[in-house]
Amino acid sequence: MAALTVLKFDTADGAQKGLELIKDLRQQRLINLHDAAIVTWPAGKKKPKTQQLTNMVGASALSGAFWGMLFGLIFLVPLFGMVVGAAMGALSGSFADVGIDDNFIKSVRHKVTEGTSALFLLTSNAVEDKVVEAFKGLKFELIASNLSQAQEDRLQAVFAEEE
Repeated sequence: MAALTVLKFDTADGAQKGLELIKDLRQQRLINLHDAAIVTWPAGKKKPKTQQLTNMVGASALSGAFWGMLFGLIFLVPLFGMVVGAAMGALSGSFADVGIDDNFIKSVRHKVTEGTSALFLLTSNAVEDKVVEAFKGLKFELIASNLSQAQEDRLQAVFAEEE
């Protein structure tokens, strides 16, 4: 079973440091990293920048459409008002079907703000004690939405890259 996890960092470069650590843990076979994306919101900027980890391949990797819709739902709804908000509400229902509910979206929107960054991960089979130990040096807040196998399969079916 995969888990969609969000790590929120109090600095704009924290997510990049977290991603490098996750990549190292993947190399050590301490976690399966299926896909990842970063949100960076430097101080003084009106909106965040997003970046999908582009070197992920295979059936487990999600498409840019997934990350784009998720980030749009989280960060763009307040900017465009009620008309776009209504359309995004329909998308929100689809995300709930794959384990991403309104509370998850609202929590991320509230916590990832100017001057912070976030690392979005789709992972499985973590050697938890080793991963926890590796992350002790980084200051972050964990926001997680665990997906059941059925939710993971649905997520892959809806958003996976076509080969």
